[in-house]
Amino acid sequence: MTFKPAKWPRKLRSQAWYGGTSRDVIYHRGWLKNQGHPHDLFDGRPVIGILNTWSDLTPCNGHLRELAEKVKAGVWEAGGFPVEVPVFSASENTFRPTAMMFRNLAAMSIEEQMRGQPIDGAVLLVGCDKTTPSLLMAAASTDIPSIVVTGGPMLNGYFRGERVGSGTHLWKFSEAVKAGEMTQAEFLEAEASMSRSSGTCNTMGTASTMASMAEALGMALSGNAAIPAVDSRRRVMAQLSGRRIVQMVKDDLKPSDIMTKAAFENAIRTNGAIGGSTNAVIHLLAIAGRVGIDLTLDDWDRCGRGVATIVNLMPSGKYLMEEFFYAGGLPVVLKRLGEAGLLNKEALTVSGGAIWDEVKDVVNWNDDVILPLEKALTQQGGIAVLKGNLAPKGAVLKPSAASEHLLVHRGRAVVFEDIDDYKARIEDDALDIDETCVMVLKNCGPKGYPGMAEVGNMGLPPKVLKKGITDMVRISDARMSGTAYGTVVLHTSPEAAAGGPLAVVKTGDMIELDVPNRRLHLDISDAELAERLAAWKPGHETADSGYAWLHQAHVEGADTGADLGFLKGCRGAPVGKDSH
Repeated sequence: MTFKPAKWPRKLRSQAWYGGTSRDVIYHRGWLKNQGHPHDLFDGRPVIGILNTWSDLTPCNGHLRELAEKVKAGVWEAGGFPVEVPVFSASENTFRPTAMMFRNLAAMSIEEQMRGQPIDGAVLLVGCDKTTPSLLMAAASTDIPSIVVTGGPMLNGYFRGERVGSGTHLWKFSEAVKAGEMTQAEFLEAEASMSRSSGTCNTMGTASTMASMAEALGMALSGNAAIPAVDSRRRVMAQLSGRRIVQMVKDDLKPSDIMTKAAFENAIRTNGAIGGSTNAVIHLLAIAGRVGIDLTLDDWDRCGRGVATIVNLMPSGKYLMEEFFYAGGLPVVLKRLGEAGLLNKEALTVSGGAIWDEVKDVVNWNDDVILPLEKALTQQGGIAVLKGNLAPKGAVLKPSAASEHLLVHRGRAVVFEDIDDYKARIEDDALDIDETCVMVLKNCGPKGYPGMAEVGNMGLPPKVLKKGITDMVRISDARMSGTAYGTVVLHTSPEAAAGGPLAVVKTGDMIELDVPNRRLHLDISDAELAERLAAWKPGHETADSGYAWLHQAHVEGADTGADLGFLKGCRGAPVGKDSH
């Protein structure tokens, strides 16, 4: 794609606030001058909003204030006027009931900050899982020139000589304690090694996946995704991005120019190649909905089929993001996809050029981290989209994190009505369950939890773990952490709280999973299924006020991105009437 920059200079939207001599302009300009800004800063140079998701309660983003200073330096160098703007930070580590419930609230609030304030371009300073999609959704809705700068992953963790992946080993060690293979004291000792530097999870969890998605979409400079948080090159990337956004404003290079259908196809294939998080499915569907791109679960299955997982990182493989960066990072993966005919090479990026031109000359420095295609972790690494009478609108599974022997399975359902029911019964030795069963969890979707928490990778019963069994088929309308693993069917749509077939599954029913044929089937007759659905009544908790009520009333299904329906579509960022 050849991008034709707009003519420069031209009047910028910020000039509606700061340009001229009217009373209203003097009101806006005069107040900002109390920060010590000289008059010539308001002469028509681009005002760049650095939208910073730093928060003491978002530890993954705890270093972003320092990074913002490097972005500012780049903006100043390029002749822009940087303004740092704190925005809603949906922390994965602290928000209850789940950070996912607040992704849409963050996107809505940030969209209005972008629309209602005098900025010509935006640097999206993100890191923790929901901060990346929420800011991309906001940028897509306003269509202001924007560039992503992620905070980067933390350094590798080590415990007793073993490489420790944040999140992945949390699940692994927790199960080991239940199985009697690890003491609680050892678990507490291991805790100190899991998060030993600033940054996001060092596995290919949701944060690293979404950083990779931003780069694959073309919304970040090439190489951004994998640089460790504490590496000096992360600060260089921030400064270069600050320089670049000024030119993007001058060229009027907008998110809608970059995030095309071709770009989303590149991102889907990239997700398969890196063994990325299933959460990317929901986030990319939501972002596409904001841009106005028709992206569906069928596109995920179509583009993901045949994509080999070549990045040997936890939870699918053995390495961590630090090694991925040293091996060459995402540009090497994009080059491999291009060489295999799986990359839309002309897709535009924030650089102003085609994505292929950014990656065609990069070198892979470690073939054990970024594998040759013939040595891939799995030849079918894309997200598998399953359909059937149990999931008429679809469900997803991550083949690279699943057990091969369970990809075709028929088993007896053991049903948990909600997460509290699961927690109350799972450790009871009297629970009638073994490794051949299918664990089913209801009422944990967008409406049901509410917010769709990461509880789909239900821990196995201790009595099964003590046999040495480490995986079972699990099905729910929930999500799971990108750091998790297992043969886990997620995002089952319609969800139980919306009256989907999952709501009427009973303990003892037989369920068939056939991943190669993309089938998820409840083994009862159509007539019985219809009878059960007709008799179903909702049993999940509902809110009667506040944001929880708004969310439950307006959230759409996981199959379309779990966005609030009234936020879909690009509404732009027109300059409104001055109220002074």
